[in-house]
Amino acid sequence: MEPENILKGKMAESLVAELLKKAGNRVYRLGNVDFLENLLQSEKSLDRESEIGKKIASVPDLLLISQMKKPIFVEVKFRTAAEALEEELLLEKEYLEKFWEAKIILVTIKKPYFRVLNPPYFKKEKSEGWPIPVFNWQPIEADLDLGIKYSVLKKFEKLVKDYYARK
Repeated sequence: MEPENILKGKMAESLVAELLKKAGNRVYRLGNVDFLENLLQSEKSLDRESEIGKKIASVPDLLLISQMKKPIFVEVKFRTAAEALEEELLLEKEYLEKFWEAKIILVTIKKPYFRVLNPPYFKKEKSEGWPIPVFNWQPIEADLDLGIKYSVLKKFEKLVKDYYARK
């Protein structure tokens, strides 16, 4: 992975964590690649491709306790376009969606800058007799579990415009 993409991903995770905190949620960081690497190195019997290895590797980035005291797992992603993430999710969503039941928050350079995907991530519709996956994206402020107010969101949207638009 390119260093610039790693940086953009970490920025997205930090932005989302702060946005969720400003909305009155308690936010805890979970997902940590270093933790997984250390665990795999110290536990020789733990294989990354085993069932438990895949579950550990798919630990969501954040756990939030909503204003309504509801625990919610959140995976944060940055992509320039939602379609790029959709292709990835078609192949690798099983543990995030079914085991963790995580919401995915996408930060992107196209409006809406913050989007949410709740499990199930997509439904299948038919087009000319063929099943077509349709993703259920919604703007972050539409997700009532997260409690994002538009006035707070505007400040974070400005940050996305200012920092991700730079080349």
